[in-house]
Amino acid sequence: MAITNEVPRTVQWNGKNVPVYPMETISFERLLSQEPAELERVVRCCETEGFFYLDLSGIDGRRYLEDQDKTLDLMHRFFESPLEAKNQFGLISPHLGYEPVGSRTGVFADTKDGYEMIKVSRDEIQRSNPHLPDVMKNHPDIKILENGIAGCNVVTKTILSALSTGLGLSGAARFENSHRNDRPSTTTMAMMHYIPSDPTVAQKIGHQKHTDISSLTLLYSSQWGLQIRPPRAREFGFVEPKQGCAIVNVGDSLRFASGHKMQSCIHRVVPFDPTEHRYSIAYFLRAEDDTMFTDSEGRYITAGQWHDEKFFAFTNPPELQAQAPPSMLLGGMTEEEDEAVPQVLNGSEHIAIQA
Repeated sequence: MAITNEVPRTVQWNGKNVPVYPMETISFERLLSQEPAELERVVRCCETEGFFYLDLSGIDGRRYLEDQDKTLDLMHRFFESPLEAKNQFGLISPHLGYEPVGSRTGVFADTKDGYEMIKVSRDEIQRSNPHLPDVMKNHPDIKILENGIAGCNVVTKTILSALSTGLGLSGAARFENSHRNDRPSTTTMAMMHYIPSDPTVAQKIGHQKHTDISSLTLLYSSQWGLQIRPPRAREFGFVEPKQGCAIVNVGDSLRFASGHKMQSCIHRVVPFDPTEHRYSIAYFLRAEDDTMFTDSEGRYITAGQWHDEKFFAFTNPPELQAQAPPSMLLGGMTEEEDEAVPQVLNGSEHIAIQA
């Protein structure tokens, strides 16, 4: 997806036209078949933009969409529970437990986020007695979480394998060999509920700009709100939800593992329609805790160390965030200056969707 001089498709948000950035659509079924052309396309997406739609509408991917629909039903029931029930154990570890609204920094200075989140790690859900709030610990709910996490693991490992093959990697150098199922990692499924807000202050809440800690993020959401800032783009723009597709983006760990050739996607989440409840499911596939790589500061560290340092940078107040390594929140990715003459991505269609 090359930079062009065409006018991008836009939507109305906060009184101005905001780009809707296009994405390549990669076929899950073709990745399963290791079709050379599709392998080439997914490698190109990861090395140039760091994101793409993953089409799961075929017979091999449809079951994973159904798993996420069931997870969404569970989320509705969980988030409608009293705060005391949701927050029974609080945040057990950075990748397990409940975070109430306002736990993290918001989109703009001196603001807080506008969402609550429950995280269930892949390691935890496999235990005989997983650490979960009682309101979601009955057998049917645990089975829903097991199926959802297992399905996401299959999908993301398929992508990793395709990238390894597409890059000609073999043996221990293949990406999936640092993401083995029987080794400890912080891989987790995060279920997020963005609460309605006063439209007059809606632009002041959300999820601050960042890159993900993960190797790959698999995102399911049928509602607007995700904004990305592609490499070379001068501003944030929306990603349109696409029926039958998940959104995949490259995270820091895969960027580091690729020798910084892959692009970690800068993104944030804002209230598109501040009157609605917004729900999303993100599966963060992360490397084994003891995997070594060179981070954006040139340090040779473990994946576990990178995860913990960046997580606490997310949750720290702005004055402490400023003390973190300067490239941590954006994983070493850089932003073009906003005042520069803009170059925009493909797409010329204009639509107006009122928030």
